[in-house]
Amino acid sequence: MKLGFLNLVLFLISVQLLNYCWSENRQQQQVSALTVLEHTEENVGESKEEATVEDDLDPEDMEVFYPTNDWQVVKPGQAIPAGLHVRLNLETGKNEAKIPDGETGKTGLKYWKQGTRHGMVNLDSKSFTAEELKKALKLMKLESNTQTEEGHQEKLRETFRPIKELMADFEAMNVVMETDMEIINKLVSKFNSSGATLEDKVAALYDLEYYVHQVDNAQHLMSIGGLQLVIKALNATEPRIQEHAAFVLGSALSGNPKVQIEAIEAGALQKLLILLATDQPVAMKKKVWIKKISNFQLKALFAFSSLLRHFPFAQQQFLKLGGLQILGQLFQAKGMESLRLRIMTLLYDMVMEKKLIQGTQDDSVQHQEKCRQYDELNLLPLMLEQDWCTMVPKLLTSSEHDTREKVLRTMNLMISSCRSEYQAIQGLSSLLDMLQSEYEGLAAEEQKEGETDGYFLGLLNSANDIIKQLK
Repeated sequence: MKLGFLNLVLFLISVQLLNYCWSENRQQQQVSALTVLEHTEENVGESKEEATVEDDLDPEDMEVFYPTNDWQVVKPGQAIPAGLHVRLNLETGKNEAKIPDGETGKTGLKYWKQGTRHGMVNLDSKSFTAEELKKALKLMKLESNTQTEEGHQEKLRETFRPIKELMADFEAMNVVMETDMEIINKLVSKFNSSGATLEDKVAALYDLEYYVHQVDNAQHLMSIGGLQLVIKALNATEPRIQEHAAFVLGSALSGNPKVQIEAIEAGALQKLLILLATDQPVAMKKKVWIKKISNFQLKALFAFSSLLRHFPFAQQQFLKLGGLQILGQLFQAKGMESLRLRIMTLLYDMVMEKKLIQGTQDDSVQHQEKCRQYDELNLLPLMLEQDWCTMVPKLLTSSEHDTREKVLRTMNLMISSCRSEYQAIQGLSSLLDMLQSEYEGLAAEEQKEGETDGYFLGLLNSANDIIKQLK
């Protein structure tokens, strides 16, 4: 009996042990079936693609994940601090994470908050989240910009002196910063001083010419009476004063209608014509006496041209005062080669001004008044009367392409009225044929280099036009 009872007890204990083992085994199988490996260094490479996706998310758009000792669902886009246990719940298909068991307080997890943004960071981890990297890069950029700006400022301090120091030095040297107009006032006073020597006057005019290129400065010179002094200086007995006065006047007149009007009213045109018509003495150069034009005549022609261009009233006065005859005499005089091209260019420009104004469609009152003034000009007919048809082609013998270009252009402008005169000039036809052949070769070389509308092609076309009209 006792043996049977003992066997029964042993049997019941065995059944209980079997049930317990089976239960434990089943629980372990369930836990194993629902748990995935946590992220370790061995499987960092396997999760590299997932990390890249998370890094691309904007931290401001990511909800904060607060880890605890219990498994919690990790929502899409949430940043997970490093060092947590992570698993995939196969029943729900969602990621879960928690603080590793038995490591509370040892993981280095720390909650942080900055403004409206907050989250968890693992202080013990040697890796960095995308948010940590972006914050670090931002700080590095700010530090780099600060260092660059400081370096730039330091370089400027080494290169340039502070304005206060410069002003102090100027005051110590009695140097005063002056405006252009203040300088012009002083130069005019210096030139007009009764005690000024010849060199003082020449120096004042020389410096004055530099400033009056600017429209405002030239008008200021006019407003203080300096322009009238310069015009009067054209009558000076000293050629150097005449030369520099004409140079100042030409610079002040260029493209400045207000000054042009003041100058014509002050009699500048008559004085300039006198200078151009005056026969100047022989000058010495390199101990050899040669007949040449003086500098003041060149400067006078410069001032003369500046006064006439785009000023039809001045051009009318020029013709009334016999200016075209004076230019013709100067053109044919010996030793005046340097003036001939400038004279021809001036006449060409005045003829073209009239053609361009008359060919422009404009109904404004100002344009109509311009047309009326240009209609009263008869420059081209007067040029034909004074034998310019035979004078202009003589410059075609020049070896300079620039001179040939201007001569061919002027001849084309006059050919409708000068055809018979051109045909009567001995050797002109042969000269044109020679130029045609020369420019054909030069134009062909331009085309080989890819220039379809080159400079020499234009000269060739001008020569061809004259040749065709003379046949």
